[in-house]
Amino acid sequence: MREVSQPATEAVRLVDVLRALADPVRLDLVLRLDEMGEESCNALGAELDVHQTTLSHHYRVLREAGVTWTTVQGRTRLVRLRREDLDARFPGLLEAVLTAHRRTRATADRPGQAGTL
Repeated sequence: MREVSQPATEAVRLVDVLRALADPVRLDLVLRLDEMGEESCNALGAELDVHQTTLSHHYRVLREAGVTWTTVQGRTRLVRLRREDLDARFPGLLEAVLTAHRRTRATADRPGQAGTL
């Protein structure tokens, strides 16, 4: 098993995390990781209507920002959320963002409701 280049906990910057979480596709991926735990890139992106090369870009942005940790096992890339690292660096940030995203999705799923915050 090998790991790809990703920042150490103390090198994770708030601006990079916020930039990574600002994209709706990446935010959906992070939400899925939060719910599923460690998962393969293929399994995570299977339900999204996004081309594979675009998904690879999103995974790279999340990894380089320090939001996810990627481990390579053979030809499979396993991705997990760096919740503990993010909570240590920016207490409450990830939970606040994910809670807001869940509320937005729930509102958007209800008929006659707008999906805005």
